[in-house]
Amino acid sequence: MRIHFEPQLRAAGGKLVSGGQTGAIVHAGSFLKERRIVLDSDLLVNAPELMRILTHELFHFVWRKLDNATRRAWDDLVRQQLCLPGELGWSAEWRKQALTETDSQDRTRRWREYLCESFCDSAAWYYSGNRRHPEYTLPAKFRRVRKQWFTRLISQRRLPL
Repeated sequence: MRIHFEPQLRAAGGKLVSGGQTGAIVHAGSFLKERRIVLDSDLLVNAPELMRILTHELFHFVWRKLDNATRRAWDDLVRQQLCLPGELGWSAEWRKQALTETDSQDRTRRWREYLCESFCDSAAWYYSGNRRHPEYTLPAKFRRVRKQWFTRLISQRRLPL
């Protein structure tokens, strides 16, 4: 896997670009088929944030390798928390806010992308060691449920690392 840094990352037109004014500012991007992660160079001066973002990006590779039973288990957990406010990262939160009533029922692309981002944000929260962050808006009681889920996954050796 290759990991490198570029300045002023933005997502524009479905692509990751460095610099310019077009597109949304992002911290990173993963390219699964290329086995490559690009991180914004500003992260180099903020070790806790670098760890959180890099962990999130690495877990995109893990999500891709999860078996169907594990993905269904994550789906079940997230469905139980769907009516709650908050998430464990902005990446999942804005996708959660964009869901319609039928997305989870129909398993739309929007729902599947939310599942992946909620998994990666939760993994970043769990593994990065940083327990406080403005983006951690999911109530503590439900964070514990996610922590138990990851702990169980590890103990069952179902995490493809």
